[in-house]
Amino acid sequence: MTAFLALVRKDLQIFFGDTRAVIMAFAAPILIGSFFGYVFGGNQNKKESTRLEVLFVDQEQGLVTKQLLASMQQDANLEVTPSALEPAREAVHKGKAPVAIIIPVGFGDQAARALFGSGAKPEITVLFDPSHQVEASMVRGILAGQMMVAMSSKPGGFSLPFMTKDEALTARVGVAYNSYAHSFGGMAIQFMLFMGIDVGIGLLLLRQRGLWRRFRAAPLSKIVLLGSRAASAMLVGMMILAVVFTFARVVFGVKIEGSLPGFIGVCGAFSLMTAAYGLLIAALAKTPEAARGLAILATLLMVMMSGAWVPSFMFPSWMQSFTKLVPARWAMDGLDAMTWRGLGIEEALLPIAVLLGSTVVFGAIAVWRFRWEAD
Repeated sequence: MTAFLALVRKDLQIFFGDTRAVIMAFAAPILIGSFFGYVFGGNQNKKESTRLEVLFVDQEQGLVTKQLLASMQQDANLEVTPSALEPAREAVHKGKAPVAIIIPVGFGDQAARALFGSGAKPEITVLFDPSHQVEASMVRGILAGQMMVAMSSKPGGFSLPFMTKDEALTARVGVAYNSYAHSFGGMAIQFMLFMGIDVGIGLLLLRQRGLWRRFRAAPLSKIVLLGSRAASAMLVGMMILAVVFTFARVVFGVKIEGSLPGFIGVCGAFSLMTAAYGLLIAALAKTPEAARGLAILATLLMVMMSGAWVPSFMFPSWMQSFTKLVPARWAMDGLDAMTWRGLGIEEALLPIAVLLGSTVVFGAIAVWRFRWEAD
């Protein structure tokens, strides 16, 4: 136990003695998490929020189309600007506007007849930048709803027989969703996995320099050597999560709306999994150079599939199922559940179990493939 604690203390001293490592571990997730949180809704409580620019080409200039334009301009998600046809095409073609809507001549009368099944449906052309397909889909949905509103203004028209009421389900009624909770969790997961790469690379460098043979002569068992490295990595991981979420709480108001023990459990389980991931890299790779590229690629894929960058609902259905095999996905789900979703500790148990199971698997493979000397 004395040797184990000495090795843990040595690893921590080396980590905190490296200014670059400390900055990357603590400052980087805070800065990038702040950026992503702001971009993906961090300004939702402000009066001015980001609105999607839409060009509106009205070739009819009738009562219905003017009402449609007015209705769409009142939508809080859109910035609708009237335009002529050719300028609209040019703007979308050059990427200066993501979407343009073209209303044809005769639209109002044709739409009224088609509504009651007595005529052909008029065609609205939606021009969109191929890199903004999601935004184009959103505009089509809003257009359909606003069209019904516009038709009600036509003489002899109708009114919708219902109204909608929006209610976002978060931790508590009246508590707004804080996008910084998700972004800080995602960036903490990403940089902790990068820290796991450093753990593996560091072990490979020690073996390459012949230090493992000296440790063996101490004598030290491979359980003590690998276990001490895992313990120090876990402690660093817990400190990263503590610092990141403390900053998020103080600066951006991110709260643990759910179970605090559940949150601590998810953080601890993910820290252990990250440490075991680093040991796995060291056990499977032959050299630091060979390990770095493959480990970074594997880590970036794990982060991407966890939903830390892009919401998982945007993935193909087969990929959404596949992400359940990725430990980082469970860590992300667990952190979301314990922060902005405000769920109880029972919702943390499965993520904790999956993360601890991954830790056991990674650690067992690392011990099995452990080699004292470089090839």
